[in-house]
Amino acid sequence: MGRKSWSHQEILPDKQNEKGATVTRRDAKGDHHSRRIDLAGEHRYGDAGQLAIAVLFAVVWIGDTFILGCTTFLNEIIPNSVRLPAALILLSLSAFLAIKGMTAVFGKIREKPVVIRTGVFGAIRHPIYLSEALLYLGLLMLSLSLAATFILVPVFIFLNHIARHEEKLCLRLYGDAYEQYMRDVPMWIPRFWKRKK
Repeated sequence: MGRKSWSHQEILPDKQNEKGATVTRRDAKGDHHSRRIDLAGEHRYGDAGQLAIAVLFAVVWIGDTFILGCTTFLNEIIPNSVRLPAALILLSLSAFLAIKGMTAVFGKIREKPVVIRTGVFGAIRHPIYLSEALLYLGLLMLSLSLAATFILVPVFIFLNHIARHEEKLCLRLYGDAYEQYMRDVPMWIPRFWKRKK
């Protein structure tokens, strides 16, 4: 007959964490990743919030940069020879973290839920969200709009909020293994060396 539609609060198959405790998850409408047994889940408003922030940032940044020019006076003070290389570095790092992070999480379905500690997840716990923040910073370096800079405050607050929510889900699913991961790997500032014990 067609594709099964998922109700907003339909209970998905239970998962068991490493201690054998059952973790029940609910499907968010339209979220096809929530049905994967190997993923801990996402914040209910994570995708919608990220989209809203992206649209708000784009409207303010494009409007100020290309139409109004009200708060772009720093572009005259800081030369393109400084801003463009910085933007290129930030945007390249953003793309790298996004591609590597998304590939690690969504590239293959694991039979059993495990904490991903390899690749970019070995240096930082939230490389995908960090890539989003770096994208905004890179765009700001292309055109220094103070109006768009003010949008970054709610961006960082929101990304930190959804990251903390997802960590709670990971702690519920992965238990001690995720606690150890939190001790070993920083949340936002990458560490490229091993911690001394």
